[in-house]
Amino acid sequence: MKAAEFRDMSIDQLDDQLLKLKKEQFNLRFQAASGQLENTSRVREVRRDIARVMTIARQKRAGSAKSA
Repeated sequence: MKAAEFRDMSIDQLDDQLLKLKKEQFNLRFQAASGQLENTSRVREVRRDIARVMTIARQKRAGSAKSA
């Protein structure tokens, strides 16, 4: 996903998306270890999406703390 798509989400949606991505990352790592992984580039995409979600969630939390 693009960072702009993540920025449109609320903090709760970002937390849900993060959980979904971490589950996918676990499944991809499991597939890679067992030799069943077909799309190896997906591992990198998921890892970067996790970083994007965590960064945007942190920024939103910092922004809401300043305005409160």
